[in-house]
Amino acid sequence: MRRLPLLTVAAALGAALVLAGCGGGEGGGPGGDGAAPVTGVSEVAAKDNRFTPAAIQVPAGTTVTWRFKDGLVPHDVVADDFSSGDPRRKGTFTHTFDRPGTYPYRCTVHDGMTGRVVVTGS
Repeated sequence: MRRLPLLTVAAALGAALVLAGCGGGEGGGPGGDGAAPVTGVSEVAAKDNRFTPAAIQVPAGTTVTWRFKDGLVPHDVVADDFSSGDPRRKGTFTHTFDRPGTYPYRCTVHDGMTGRVVVTGS
């Protein structure tokens, strides 16, 4: 009956690996919501099923570029006020933010892949 402890250890290890893979890190898992916005950048990478950085802060008038860098995995960028169009595997999408405010966005292909742009007065 040594199999029961071995199975228990294997199950616990498997659960730990799954939970570790769900960690937020600095990327855009569930939300760019809680992440402190990064300043001084205007480019966001869509890679490894996350937006990096998950939240950025830019002055009004800034054009933000999203780079799709996940090879065979398609992503898009969708918000209330803008959209990158159909999901894509490579290339870029840009949007110019003219008004101060907070602009949450998401990838419609991957649940929980979200980000946020905070626009300040210029």
